[in-house]
Amino acid sequence: MYNIAIVGATGNVGRKFLNILEERNFPIKELYLFASKKSNGSYLKFKNKSYLVEETIEDNIKNKKIDYALFSAGGETSLKYAPIFTKYGAIVIDNSNAWRMDKDVPLIVPEVNPEDLKSHNGIIANPNCSTIQAMIPLKILKDNYGLKRIIYSTYQAVSGAGIGGINDLKNGISGISPTKFPYPIFNNCIPQIDIFLDNGYTKEEIKMVNETKKILHDDNLKITATTVRVPVLNCHGESINIELLNDYNLKDVINLFNNSKGLILYDEKESLKYPMPILADGKDEVYIGRVRRDFSVDNGLNIWVVADNLRKGAALNAIQILETLTN
Repeated sequence: MYNIAIVGATGNVGRKFLNILEERNFPIKELYLFASKKSNGSYLKFKNKSYLVEETIEDNIKNKKIDYALFSAGGETSLKYAPIFTKYGAIVIDNSNAWRMDKDVPLIVPEVNPEDLKSHNGIIANPNCSTIQAMIPLKILKDNYGLKRIIYSTYQAVSGAGIGGINDLKNGISGISPTKFPYPIFNNCIPQIDIFLDNGYTKEEIKMVNETKKILHDDNLKITATTVRVPVLNCHGESINIELLNDYNLKDVINLFNNSKGLILYDEKESLKYPMPILADGKDEVYIGRVRRDFSVDNGLNIWVVADNLRKGAALNAIQILETLTN
């Protein structure tokens, strides 16, 4: 039995932490909920019991014997409070981008690089949602054929932008102007996720490039990305074009995907079976389909992957890290 804290408990991912911990019956002795000052004193339900939400300040942390803290409260909160939790003996699993590229912090997808957990110093980073779902098939390909180049094109749901993104889509149906996105998302696609950098890429695109290299331990891997917000409530889709180092047999690749943990092959063109957001919504696994050879380049391959960005892309992946640490 473990003493667990959730930081950012009242947010979308914080509430999803609670749902999944309950679903998976994780062995919790004491549960502590933290959020911003505005949520202080509120209550959340877990296993039919109400739990007090406390403000995230050191005085509320230091007298609790917390084993693991699940963070989803934004980068600034993580930078400030993750070291405070570790000071008092907790191991932090952080869902923000605050620690992902820190060389002393492992960036983990449990199906892909669980061995990296051995090198943590009290803080473990959860990758970006769009990165997580790509890693399982890419690790399979890397281990069996080697990777030369990756081209990401993502179709990302509004829930990835929080409740503000969800409201923009729902309100946009009635013609209400957006407050989260720079343009209406209803009946539209916005080829910008996060801010633009000097090199012309968005921060989201560079996250995918850098996180992929770190998780797969290959700084020389050639990667480019275009990330797009689409008018879908939940679940990200990704078209991934890959150049492999070695030749492959397509049937062998399909067989590898079909027998991999955390991956569901959903790919039958005769019956129009391919992954879609409405299929992956609420599911733990990453769905893969449209697996086909790219004839325009040597050893080219196209795949299409879809996953629940709030579940596998955030809360579930963090809890799978927690389960890996405690098993």
